[in-house]
Amino acid sequence: MAIIAKGVSMSTGTVKWFNESKGYGFISPDDGNTDLFVHHSEIKVSGYATLSDGQKVEFEVGEGKKGPCAVGVIPC
Repeated sequence: MAIIAKGVSMSTGTVKWFNESKGYGFISPDDGNTDLFVHHSEIKVSGYATLSDGQKVEFEVGEGKKGPCAVGVIPC
């Protein structure tokens, strides 16, 4: 589970790649910061949680076990 930084607003970005069978991928933030890991459990949709390469998303930046990650991901 990721820890969310308090007081942080939603960021936007583009899905760099997402492996549906493994349930994870990376998002490139629009602000140019380092790509962020995203796990399927952080995708906020009803039904099967997946993302498509090149898809625009909104998210918050959290801190995972291995560094920054995207949390509360909402497809645009």
